[in-house]
Amino acid sequence: MAGIGKAVAEFEDLLPVMAEKLGGEGLMRELSNGFELLMDKERGVITVESLKRNAAVLGLQDLRHDELVSMVEEGDADGDGALSEMEFCVLMFRLSPGLMEESRLLLEEFLQQELESSAFY
Repeated sequence: MAGIGKAVAEFEDLLPVMAEKLGGEGLMRELSNGFELLMDKERGVITVESLKRNAAVLGLQDLRHDELVSMVEEGDADGDGALSEMEFCVLMFRLSPGLMEESRLLLEEFLQQELESSAFY
């Protein structure tokens, strides 16, 4: 599944840059737009079939069927065989180590501040 790793690595490099340039709301808007490009218009979710039909938009036209299935399964939290918009957004964040690291650092900073402020009371 080298194709998936390559495609994911390219995406991972861009998501933190998008977040920095667009801000939180702008990034979520762009992820929503991406979801709408890839979704099955009748069902309102991303299926393996809709992903295959629209894979060229992401430069993933060379992925095999089993690789597309793996991509959907990776984010399918409720087990319905498709990605809702929320599952898609969560998957995109999970696949971005840069955003995950930034979130972790912000959380650690917040917790440290809370601990320090509670020590003075």
